[in-house]
Amino acid sequence: MNTIELNILLPALVAGLLVLATHIPLGMKVLERGVIFADLAIAQIAGLGIVIAALLDLTGQPLLVQFIAAASALCGAALLALIEHHLSEVKEACIGMAFVLAASGGILLMSRDVHAGEHLKDLLVGQILWVSTYQLIATALLTAVLLALWQWTKLKTRNLGFYALFALAVTASVQLVGVYLVFASLIVPALATYRIRHRRAHYAFAVGVAGYAIGLLLSARFDLPSGATVVWAMAVTGALAAGLLNPRKVG
Repeated sequence: MNTIELNILLPALVAGLLVLATHIPLGMKVLERGVIFADLAIAQIAGLGIVIAALLDLTGQPLLVQFIAAASALCGAALLALIEHHLSEVKEACIGMAFVLAASGGILLMSRDVHAGEHLKDLLVGQILWVSTYQLIATALLTAVLLALWQWTKLKTRNLGFYALFALAVTASVQLVGVYLVFASLIVPALATYRIRHRRAHYAFAVGVAGYAIGLLLSARFDLPSGATVVWAMAVTGALAAGLLNPRKVG
């Protein structure tokens, strides 16, 4: 591996670690609450905010773009909290519908944009190989704040509080790695270790890190799309971990 590849892969791996730091505890909570599609819905709603900002020609003002994306995601969080409170028996169907509407809305808004296909691809599979130092620093600061709120407040136990933390974490991560990797980072490590009772977070983090590392190396070695490759690498790693780790073998 040459120096150029290393200079690209290391920031990408750091981006993956930052995403995993918040998404592993969130993913475990998502499985516990039974709202699997919540991450897709909120990620897509945050993406809708980014599309709106692009159509308003605000891409040169990153702080304003972040504000619009976060505001969109928080509106989505409030909607999902209402769905879970008032329509709990059909919440997955309603959350799935919210995702479809947000995705379709984005396509409609981009229908007049000649670069729509590229924007849509960036939203779904991300640009993890091209993350900037500014993005990493901003995401690291937000991650520290979110983890502090998760650890030392009761927000995660409250309906709206959980979805608000979820929305802010997803808003940042979807711009780093795309919707598909956001979903994989939330669900695969949590799903691979859902039967583990002791040190579950450690095993989940190991699955996530291995998925990112192997996926990025494979994408560089075989010139494959990085986001999609990491998704597959994480899925395979998660499946292997689920087969090897079980309650009788883990103390």
